[in-house]
Amino acid sequence: MKQLELLQHTDNVNELLARYGVKFGIYKDNTFKEQLFPFDSIPRIIENEEFDYLEKGLKQRVIALNLFLKDIYSKKRIVKDGIVPEDFIYVSGGYMAECEGVMPAKGIYSHISGIDLVKGKDGIWYILEDNLRVPSGASYPMIARELCRRSSPETFQAAHLEDNRNYANLLRRAMDYVNMGGHTVILTPGRYNAAYFEHSYLAEKTGAHLVNGSELIVEEEKLFYITADGKRERVGAVYRRISDEYLDPMNFNPDSLIGIPHIFDVFRKGNVALLNAPGNGVADDKGIYYFVPKMIRYYLNEDPILNNAPTYLPFYEADMKYVLENFDNLVLKDVAEAGGYGVAFGSSMTKKQKADFIELLKKEPRRFIAQEVIDFQDLDIMEEGRAVPRKADLRAFVLMADEPLVWKSGLTRFSRNPDSFIVNSSQGGGFKDTWVLSR
Repeated sequence: MKQLELLQHTDNVNELLARYGVKFGIYKDNTFKEQLFPFDSIPRIIENEEFDYLEKGLKQRVIALNLFLKDIYSKKRIVKDGIVPEDFIYVSGGYMAECEGVMPAKGIYSHISGIDLVKGKDGIWYILEDNLRVPSGASYPMIARELCRRSSPETFQAAHLEDNRNYANLLRRAMDYVNMGGHTVILTPGRYNAAYFEHSYLAEKTGAHLVNGSELIVEEEKLFYITADGKRERVGAVYRRISDEYLDPMNFNPDSLIGIPHIFDVFRKGNVALLNAPGNGVADDKGIYYFVPKMIRYYLNEDPILNNAPTYLPFYEADMKYVLENFDNLVLKDVAEAGGYGVAFGSSMTKKQKADFIELLKKEPRRFIAQEVIDFQDLDIMEEGRAVPRKADLRAFVLMADEPLVWKSGLTRFSRNPDSFIVNSSQGGGFKDTWVLSR
């Protein structure tokens, strides 16, 4: 493939990304700061047959997770049958009692799932996390591919790639499938949200209205969009980029200034679809992650196609014993944290830090999971004019309509620190395009 031609345009592509405002925001020390998301033009390349394997495993996993959510908010068979302990449901920060007995449109809970994977040096793909609340990141490889095509059309004329420009069509298909009649809107918290660029970009690409809470209103148990000239027009589907707790101040956090009063009541009545459905967080709790292979066997009567990273729950006595005996070889994760925060490597702790952590672990065993450290593959990135290896993961996107749809692309994130396994943008990482070969 003619990748060398593309490498010559790296600086130009990053300049264009900056000009288009392709940034992410973080809050640090009570201050909002925007940063560029550095792009590396050496693509991750996935062979066609390998991606077919990933696609089958991702579809299987998302189907099982949707069945789990449907079960948890209704009959709870998986709890009654002793597959998932009750404690892991009701103490999860993502479980919402308000969602009990509420069936979303077409029975779909997770319309957009972001599944994080790494490829081990043993050649095996491992799933690290399931992101089912408001997963972000699809816009970055979309616009990067668009700008790379513009900068180096010769590269893409010679390469046999799956075209990643269809993500907007897949998203629109998912939104239209559950639309309860009316406009489709993308609900953003506003300009100071970390992923605001993505909200506006996806609204443009899908043709959905980009709105904030003040532009939506509930009347007579229906949701309406207030147009620029003050008219009210019915809304049938909301792709919401607002966390559950801030979505509706009348049903959830009463202090929320960015939600829409009574939108959850409209959803509960079946008069609007919310993508993703409220309450999804119980399924992407890091503690629940441990049980996903069991879910696949329980709901689908199939063996999991894709592997979890080897994971231990200190909640269980045998697992606690293993964690304490192998502490220096494990990575510990706080189940309530995200974005690369709350991750601690036993091998990097001082003696006192280790003692303090173990004391906390024994006190709050449900709060943590422990995993074997996967030595996952490095990918080359360009740094000061030369290629250097860095750890990289892949966020794959699965959209649910009448069937699960796996986007033949994804967000490849990499660490810019040669000694770090943490690739998150909030931790200073960069991203690159993911090329899925078409043959």
